[in-house]
Parts: sequence; C-alpha cells; structure tokens
Amino acid sequence: MISARASQQAFFGICALLFAASAAVTFVWGASMSGMGGMPMPGGWTMSMAWMRMPGQTWTGTAASFLGMWVVMMVAMMLPCLVPMLWRYRQAVGGTGETPLGRLTALVGGGYFFVWTVFGMAAFALGVALAAVEMQRPALASAVPVAVGVVVLIAGALQFSAWKAHHLACCREAPGRGRGLPADAGTAWRHGLRVGLHCSYCCAGLTAILLVIGVMDLRAMAVVTAAITVERLAPAAERVARVIGAILLGAGLFLIALAGGLPAGS
Repeated sequence: MISARASQQAFFGICALLFAASAAVTFVWGASMSGMGGMPMPGGWTMSMAWMRMPGQTWTGTAASFLGMWVVMMVAMMLPCLVPMLWRYRQAVGGTGETPLGRLTALVGGGYFFVWTVFGMAAFALGVALAAVEMQRPALASAVPVAVGVVVLIAGALQFSAWKAHHLACCREAPGRGRGLPADAGTAWRHGLRVGLHCSYCCAGLTAILLVIGVMDLRAMAVVTAAITVERLAPAAERVARVIGAILLGAGLFLIALAGGLPAGS
C-alpha cells in the first residue's frame, strides 16, 4: 500500500511539473510571437509569423522550431485531459506483479504525443503552403476572414456529428474495457497511438479553429484547451460537445457576417 501510494504521488507530481513547465514555455513563446506581430494582409487581417521563415533561417530550421513549439503547446493543452486516461491505464496494468508502471506510462504518453507531432508536421506544411498562396494572390487573401468564419462554422457542425460522438466516447473509454492490459512496451506504445488517433480526430475541429485564428494566440489556446478538457471530463460529454457546437455555430455566423461588412453592433 505504501509503495502504491508513493507511485501515485510520483505520477501526479510528475504530471503537474510537466504541465507547469510546458505551460510556462508556451506562455513565453506565445508572448514572444505576439510581440513580433504579424504581416498585414488584404482583408484587414494579419498573417502569423509562425508560417514564415525568419531572415537567415533555413526552412528546415523553421520547421524544427515550429515543431518544437507545437509539441510543447500540445503537452500544455492536452495533458489536463490525458492524465485521467493515463491513470486508468495504470490501473489496468497495475495488478500484474512487478510492473514497471513508470516506463509503461511514459511509453503510452510518448505514443500519444507522437500522433500529435505527426499532426503538427502536416499542419506546418499546409500552413506554409497556404501562406505562400495568400501572399501571391491578394484576392484570395482578402477572403481569409470569411474562410475563418466558415472553418469555425464547420467545426461547430462537427460537434453534433456521430463521428465526433464516436471518437469522444473512445477517448473516454477505460483501457481494456474492464479487463487487464498486457504489461509490455509494445502494448503500451500501441495503446498511446490508438488514444492519440482518437483524440486528434475528436479535437480536429477545435484544433482547426486554433490554427486559423492564431496557432500561438494565448487567448485562443486557453479557450480551446478549456473546451477540450470540459467535453472530455464532464459527465454528460455528448451534451457538453453539443453546447460547444452551438456556441461555435453562432461564432462562425458572426465572423462571416462581420467579414461581409456587418457592423459589430448590428
């Protein structure tokens, strides 16, 4: 019992330290990006510097910098809802003798964030490509404010879909469905990959909003993190997801109307 209690305290202590460190680095990074400003674009919006290469920097260096920023940001954003899943995993394998829980938990977390890393690589490639097109075509750049509203609208509609409900349920599901899991490295890594895939699919709409509003916008990150955490941990998950969807639908319509010239007070 003493050993189990010490293991539990170590687990939650490490998670708390990891969250505090990643949140602090994300805050500093976000503040730095905000201080740099952005490039004014046709349509009255500014393009984030995250999609641009700094003077003297190679594209490889730019991609590596973005990916490092992305991984730290994902740790800060996703850890609050990942910790309960990791704890359930530890309970599923904890009764199998001398189980190296620390190493196996780290492998699950590694698999989970590996999926988000791949997602970040795809997001960077897409963001850079779109930024290049928008800089070459002013007419297309002028339509970006409307496109942002459309993305928010689609993300809101996605919250009501069976696809969203399926992946949200998978994210909340206890490992092994009441059965113990094999306490080996391969199973731990595959479990992390599986949960990471379900989580990335479940959060696709909310993550897309973060990317179009501002990948290092601290306010947007805080709102998206809160939405993800609440719908993942609240007892009535599907109902919460629909409430978030309704809010996003309203926000998307407002942004489209605003981009179309509707006065903010109308």
